[in-house]
Amino acid sequence: MDSLLLGSFPKASLASSKLVGGNSWRRENLKKICFSGSYTAVRVSRCREWDILQRYCAVGSLPPQQRKHHNTGTKENSTSYRRHKKFLVNATAGHPLDSEPGAYNAKNVWNTMKNATDAFYRFSRPHTVIGTALSIVSVSLLAVQNLSDFSPLFFTGVLEAVVAALLMNIYIVGLNQLSDIDIDKVNKPYLPLASGEYSVGTGIMIVTSFVVMSFWLGWIVGSWPLFWALFISFVLGTAYSINVPLLRWKRSAVVAAMCILAVRAVIVQLAFFLHMQTHVYKRPAAFSRPLIFATAFMSFFSVVIALFKDIPDIDGDKIFGIRSFTVRLGQKRVFWTCIWLLQMAYGVAILVGATSTFMLSKCITVLGHAILASILWSRAKSVDLTSKAAITTFYMFIWKLFYAEYLLIPLVR
Repeated sequence: MDSLLLGSFPKASLASSKLVGGNSWRRENLKKICFSGSYTAVRVSRCREWDILQRYCAVGSLPPQQRKHHNTGTKENSTSYRRHKKFLVNATAGHPLDSEPGAYNAKNVWNTMKNATDAFYRFSRPHTVIGTALSIVSVSLLAVQNLSDFSPLFFTGVLEAVVAALLMNIYIVGLNQLSDIDIDKVNKPYLPLASGEYSVGTGIMIVTSFVVMSFWLGWIVGSWPLFWALFISFVLGTAYSINVPLLRWKRSAVVAAMCILAVRAVIVQLAFFLHMQTHVYKRPAAFSRPLIFATAFMSFFSVVIALFKDIPDIDGDKIFGIRSFTVRLGQKRVFWTCIWLLQMAYGVAILVGATSTFMLSKCITVLGHAILASILWSRAKSVDLTSKAAITTFYMFIWKLFYAEYLLIPLVR
């Protein structure tokens, strides 16, 4: 250790032989030694570090017998020595002399928390989480009949529905990742299970705890529409993904699309509306014009999402025998089928808005859907279908249109 420390400073052997002299000479020359080497960032004002170096260099210059006696008297009995030794090891390894172990520990804890949050964020598939939350809030607004309905009861009912549904949503997307680890290594290598950030055991623990919490919350709320929405979503989400005989319905393109349509278009619209209408407001079940429109429009949109999500995943689906429409028909044909389905949906929405008896509703819904249809067409014509990145980006754009529609649905009258 003596030779290591001294070897890391220029002319250290010469300096160590003179450090046994006057205190002022020793301090001044030690500063020169350190500043002439790789430690130019050391601040002279940090007297504790200078004293550590002085003591160590002074001990290194003693005769062997005295040095042995000094080490025996200090190493075993002084806790500060061990701290100083760690400091010296850090210094010779190239770490800044004024660094403290606590600073590194705090930084490591922060990095660990940041990485864990990022991994869970990707595991939860945030675009589906946002879509679920927006759809429930939007449909809940359809049950509002006057301003007095915006009471604490309304916000409590919406919060119960959103939290329970998000817990179930994370179960469904997590189970899908557990069932598709090998496929995702090809299609989505950035997901935590595919990349190895999460072990299979961690994934199982997450999905199990989330589905239990979802059912527990649905049960204690006491809303049968909410509970049945969670149960049906659980059954369809499990049957869609899990790889057991007679299940894993995602292998069939038609059945897979029907599962997504049932959850996104029917269950979300009807069940969560009835949760607010019958459980929160204690009113009789009634299916209004806006609710029928929302169910019909989102049926189109859910089919598009079911078809489009497989377009960027064609490579992995081919390798593992997933007979999606994209594998059967090709990316280009499925892409333009999705675009035309959405354009048809926007056309119907414009007609529904034009027949409204409320002028404000008529103007917003007609203009809003016309703008969304124009943006969709413009973006679609510029997509490079030979680029997986471009197709994936456009798929995320489809989800943004999905979000925008739920902002317009409460305005339909």
